[in-house]
Amino acid sequence: MKIELLTNVLKDDSGATAIEYGLIAALVSVAAIGALTAMGGSLNTMFTAVSTALTGAVTATP
Repeated sequence: MKIELLTNVLKDDSGATAIEYGLIAALVSVAAIGALTAMGGSLNTMFTAVSTALTGAVTATP
């Protein structure tokens, strides 16, 4: 009976599949953080320009 349990544990690869999915999720997260970090400067410049334009439009109205 114990040999049967040990054999079943050794054949079970569901934990390995979960680890693979975890590694894929981690890789996607690292890629997303890298892409957002690279775009950070241009996004900041764009939002600053929009904010300046909106501030100018609000102060220009009587």
